[in-house]
Amino acid sequence: MDFETIAAIVADQFDRDPDTLDESTDLIEDLNCTSMDAVELIVAIESATDVRIPDEAVDSIRTIGDIVNYLAECADAEEEEE
Repeated sequence: MDFETIAAIVADQFDRDPDTLDESTDLIEDLNCTSMDAVELIVAIESATDVRIPDEAVDSIRTIGDIVNYLAECADAEEEEE
């Protein structure tokens, strides 16, 4: 999953222009993400990517780049299993 796709999902969830977001955009500091917002964002990402993001992984996600990196790691792990 590429940055542009994740940025579009985040922008939609937080009513932002995706062009104003980058990998260092902090979900809490920059987007004022609440715990409810985080749940809705994770559900939207899981729906778009078919990747389940466990609670313990959510705790380590702070920026849009963290989301992209987590999904890349999941994709790499799937490729290694095949």
